[in-house]
Amino acid sequence: MQRIMKKSKIHSASITGLELYYEGSVTIDLDILKKADILPNEQIQVVNINNGKRFISYAIAGESGSGIIELNGPAARLASIGDKVIIISYANFDDK
Repeated sequence: MQRIMKKSKIHSASITGLELYYEGSVTIDLDILKKADILPNEQIQVVNINNGKRFISYAIAGESGSGIIELNGPAARLASIGDKVIIISYANFDDK
């Protein structure tokens, strides 16, 4: 049997930008993606600590060292700049 388990987590990241008129995704500093073992285009879940909203999107790489955590497209309506979020990726694992 396979189970869906948490693979990676970025905890207490601050939203640095909101870009409503952009194809949906979440831009994340490439250095942060690498440290969290999240690949560009990987599915992620974003949990907003400030308002409790959750949504699924995908990661796109932002400039290394920029610290960017930007919600793009409709997701930009689910947070405010400065909100703290948790970003989670999942993977399928065998019971073994």
